[in-house]
Amino acid sequence: METELTEFERQMRREINSFMHNEQQARRKAATQPPEWPADDATPAKPQRSKPAGAPKTGHVVKLAVRTKQLEMDTVFEHISSSISKVEAQLEAEKAARKAGYPIIGYVIETTRL
Repeated sequence: METELTEFERQMRREINSFMHNEQQARRKAATQPPEWPADDATPAKPQRSKPAGAPKTGHVVKLAVRTKQLEMDTVFEHISSSISKVEAQLEAEKAARKAGYPIIGYVIETTRL
């Protein structure tokens, strides 16, 4: 009877020790590595953007009739402004047209919001 009891105690100590050893290894692993989360395949996809990624989100597109010479046909000059003011966007477009080499600015063809 006593041998069975000592054998049972030894067996229990081995199982407890192995359990404690495995638990300590799991703690070490958890402390050194980030948790591994299951990948969600059911995440909703982002909707498609109507504008390219680098495009400004607000502003105006201004089209001007410009010329390099006095008796020349009008050329369309398009400028994208980030200004929310229509008048300020037109002034920016005129400055950009002059900087691009069009000294004569005829009139504003169209101004559209982005």
